[in-house]
Amino acid sequence: MKHRIVVLGAGYAGAYVAGNLARQLSPEDTEITVVNAEPYFVERMRLHQVAAGRQIEALKLADAFAGTAIRLRVALVTAVDPERRVVALADANGGGELGYDTLVYALGSRVDDRGVPGVAEHAFNVAGRPAALRLRERLDSLGAGGRVLVVGDGLTGIECAAEIAESRPGLSVALVARGELGARLSAGARGHLRQAFDRLGVTVVEHTSVEAVEATRVLCADGSALASDATVWTAGFAVNPIAAASGLEVTENGQIVVDRTMRSVSHPNVYAIGDSVHAIGDNGRPLPMSCGSAGFTGRQAMEAIVARLTGREVATTKLVYTYNYVTLGRRDGMLQLVDDQGRAKPKHQGGRTAALIKEGINRIALWTISHPTFGLPKRRHRLAAVPDELRREGRRAAA
Repeated sequence: MKHRIVVLGAGYAGAYVAGNLARQLSPEDTEITVVNAEPYFVERMRLHQVAAGRQIEALKLADAFAGTAIRLRVALVTAVDPERRVVALADANGGGELGYDTLVYALGSRVDDRGVPGVAEHAFNVAGRPAALRLRERLDSLGAGGRVLVVGDGLTGIECAAEIAESRPGLSVALVARGELGARLSAGARGHLRQAFDRLGVTVVEHTSVEAVEATRVLCADGSALASDATVWTAGFAVNPIAAASGLEVTENGQIVVDRTMRSVSHPNVYAIGDSVHAIGDNGRPLPMSCGSAGFTGRQAMEAIVARLTGREVATTKLVYTYNYVTLGRRDGMLQLVDDQGRAKPKHQGGRTAALIKEGINRIALWTISHPTFGLPKRRHRLAAVPDELRREGRRAAA
């Protein structure tokens, strides 16, 4: 009987791990299934560009996985039962259950409304491709002078405001920051950011907290109101609540607690990667939700799964967080290095070069996902007797 590996989510982390497992493990011994809510790989790092109007074709997962023996199941994950080792799914045919021997949990994150009234009803976001397309439709409907208000001055909010302002110069774009604009950046990077926003005509409203979102305005804690024809909410992200509801050990915010190899500390048949995991980096601090963290946690999980299933020693890979890249439209950007404590280092790189490097990172990430069979070994690893041992560990943990 083949060892069943199920990967939940086909974002940067999930698609990368699935492709690499297919490259390294023999299909004679393993059956790999990827479950994703839509049939496309979503370039989340480009969704602000999609929203602003750039025509970026979505990669079909069926095309990406062609020739790998990976099974694609387009369905919504509704629950995980780690005791029975099954996943509950919902799709156009009614869904059902999918069993697994090894589960890779990569369901990522979604918008966090932070309990602010009106966000769900009136705000737009760029957390997924359908959401980005809805925002683009809204922007298309606005005439000259239409007011766009971006709430949140994290990297996503900064990129959204800059991209929309550059791509749609007829709109009035403003960004609301809870504190100083770019507070987590170095002094030089903050200066570069302000110059870019001035050049693009982005208005910045600092030291302001939004308490409610309405159809044509947002209400602030100081009693003021800001007019808006399209409010874009980028004030935070939260993980999917399925892990917490499943009985897996999670943190207060719902991320799965794992050991150094990304294996669940409560259920050894489950691995977590990407935004879904509470992983401690090499600096002793939790890795932030980011595409970079998705790559590092995915690589570690993949190495651990292959090693354990084939009876090899598990290697530890790097778990680091060293920089942030942010684009400021198509021809400007910034690279901000961070230290071991996650604080901005004094130096930064800005301008056209930084934008080109970020574009190169986007292209490499997409190429890696779309070519999982590149360099496919002629003889892939056969499984050892380890799967039975893992099943026994899972039963002991459940007991």
